[in-house]
Amino acid sequence: MRIVAVTDIHGRGNKAREFLENIKEETFDLLLIAGDLTHFRGREAAYNIIKEFINLGEPFYAVMGNCDGRDVLEMLEELNISLHDRRVEFKNVGIIGIGGSNITPFSTIWEFSEEEIWEILINNYQDGDIILSHVPPKNTKVDKTFVGTHAGSKALRRFIEEKQPPLVICGHIHEAIGIDEIGRTLIVNPGPLSRGHYAIIDFDENEKKVKDITLERF
Repeated sequence: MRIVAVTDIHGRGNKAREFLENIKEETFDLLLIAGDLTHFRGREAAYNIIKEFINLGEPFYAVMGNCDGRDVLEMLEELNISLHDRRVEFKNVGIIGIGGSNITPFSTIWEFSEEEIWEILINNYQDGDIILSHVPPKNTKVDKTFVGTHAGSKALRRFIEEKQPPLVICGHIHEAIGIDEIGRTLIVNPGPLSRGHYAIIDFDENEKKVKDITLERF
């Protein structure tokens, strides 16, 4: 199964359209969006982004980011594409999602305590599932800010250490583009689509493991 992963669009409709024009040439099965469709805007702005993905005509799911309005989750749920606090199965692969972020110093729109993050994960996860999370796990290559601090979630880190999901797709920290590992778990932050970044992931749906990840830019 081939997955295209994007994150952190931040309302850049021009970048979304450019990306979608490029991706038409790719053969893939599923597209996953790891949040921040908008930059502190609501459902109308988010739908203006989402409709571009709908027009592509390929299956996709999304979670909201910490910078998306409170009504964005409702819109995603109405379209049946939200993965926040939800589990779906696609081509025999389970996928769970968690939107928003852990608590930040900036009091953004969607923030959860580490206890809430843990509960969402533990209540939805089944062995072998992929995790789509806006926030990355703590103390990894993919949560390191430009000042050198690690801003990821401790609860997500602990969950990965204990459950060893095959793949975690995240975003949130724009400068922390890359791939890391915690045990057998591969973690990818594709980088912000607002700056032309995305990832292509080949996942073996029978063995429930990643075969290949490439970080792309247009």
